Amino acid sequence: MINDTVITEEMILTAQENGVLTITLNRPDRLNSFNDEMHRQLSDALKIAERDETVRCLVITGAGRGFCAGQDLNDRNVAVGSATPDLGFSVETYYNPLIRRLTALPKPIICAVNGVAAGAGAAIALAGDIVIAAKNASFIQSFCRLGLVPDSGGSWFLPHLVGQARAMGMAMLGDKISAEQALQWGMIWQVTDNDQLTQTVDSLAQHLATQPTYGLGLIKKAIHRAATNTLDEQLDLERDLQRLAGRSHDYREGVGAFLNKREPKFQGK
Repeated sequence: MINDTVITEEMILTAQENGVLTITLNRPDRLNSFNDEMHRQLSDALKIAERDETVRCLVITGAGRGFCAGQDLNDRNVAVGSATPDLGFSVETYYNPLIRRLTALPKPIICAVNGVAAGAGAAIALAGDIVIAAKNASFIQSFCRLGLVPDSGGSWFLPHLVGQARAMGMAMLGDKISAEQALQWGMIWQVTDNDQLTQTVDSLAQHLATQPTYGLGLIKKAIHRAATNTLDEQLDLERDLQRLAGRSHDYREGVGAFLNKREPKFQGK
């Protein structure tokens, strides 16, 4: 009897505890580089963060010795005589929706960068709200070495984070940027010792999971919009978002706790 059962490798691992959802990219033998199935599994995992109200902080990290090496080139057929691949289709179908979902998620995202973050992997890391990297981490815009253009928001994140001169150098030279250099340039929030990354991220994630999640989501929206808004547009946006924040349960709880000199118990609403 032939067994037709198809076993799907777990390329994305999820763990949920105390309001924190941890998503681990799990192709360590390929430095957690993406193929189509991994994209589909990550998309399913993100639905938990989007739909489960008990999730109040998302952590993204990588298994093994790297965060993510971007696209798995073994998943591309570029042999002489083969049909030219439509890379724009892959970007539009997988990478662009991923970046849009991460930046639109109304909950804080911590990216814990353990090792190399290259190509689209670097862009995914920079799409996090708070990026913490181990000392052995590095960021590489490797597209230029293949004759390609930074995608997954890379050409947007870099100039906004480090300025045009540094962004141009990173994109055109493809040099490895160390965690310490990324910190100095304002690309990331914090660098930790390699063996302290998990503990540092867990502590911060647990803290964020107890904070006013709804308000943090509004902060996230305001800061992302600031990149393209005029000052007048941003002032109007701040007014509108503050109006929403002032109607939240957490605002009332925060004020009540302050007036009564007690610790607030935020519900994320």
